Amino acid sequence: MTTANYLSGRKQYTRPQGMLFADNPGVVDNGFHVPTGDEFTNFIILSDDNRDAIDLKTNRIETKQRTINGRMRSYHIADKVNISTSWKSLTSRTASDNLIIDQEDGSTFVPANATSYTSDFGAGGVDLLNWYEEHKGSFWVYLAYDKFSNFGDDKYNKMNRYNEVVEVLFDDFSYTVVSRGATTHDFWDISLSLEEV
Repeated sequence: MTTANYLSGRKQYTRPQGMLFADNPGVVDNGFHVPTGDEFTNFIILSDDNRDAIDLKTNRIETKQRTINGRMRSYHIADKVNISTSWKSLTSRTASDNLIIDQEDGSTFVPANATSYTSDFGAGGVDLLNWYEEHKGSFWVYLAYDKFSNFGDDKYNKMNRYNEVVEVLFDDFSYTVVSRGATTHDFWDISLSLEEV
C-alpha cells in the first residue's frame, strides 16, 4: 500500500517527478496526496528524463452575451484544464530488470545484475503506451509544480509533494521510435495531451 513515506523515498531528488498517473484519486496521508494501490499496477510515476515543459491551458466554459445597454454579461460554468507534454529520446524501458521498491519507505533498488535506464526510475515509453492502451476512460494525474495557492498556510515547506490532482481523459497520444538500441532498449519520442473531465 502506498504511503507518504513511500512517495518521499521513491523520488530520486528533493522534489517528486512532475507527473504521476493513477487509476484513483488517492488519499491525503500526512499532508501528501498519495495514490492507493501498487506502483506499475495502480499508478505510474512518469520520468522527467528529456521531458519538455508541462503545458497547462485553461478552458473557461461560459456563456457571454451583450445586454441591451451594450455591457457584456458572462455566465461562468467552470474552468477546465488541458495538460500536454512530450519526451524526446525517452528509453522504452525503465531498467533491464524489475525494480525492487521497498513498500515501507519507497526506496528503490536496482538488482545487482540490472541497469537503470531512466535516471529517476520513472516510467519508460512502453509503460506510458500501456497506460494509454489500458485506460480508455478517465484517470487521475498528480502534478508537482509551484502552485503555492494549493499549499495553504505553509506554502514554503510543501514543494516536496504533489499539490494538484486532476481527473482527466486522454485527448491525444503519439509516439515515434527514434532509434533502436542493440539488445537493451529503444529511444522513443512521446507526445500526449490530457483533458480534464
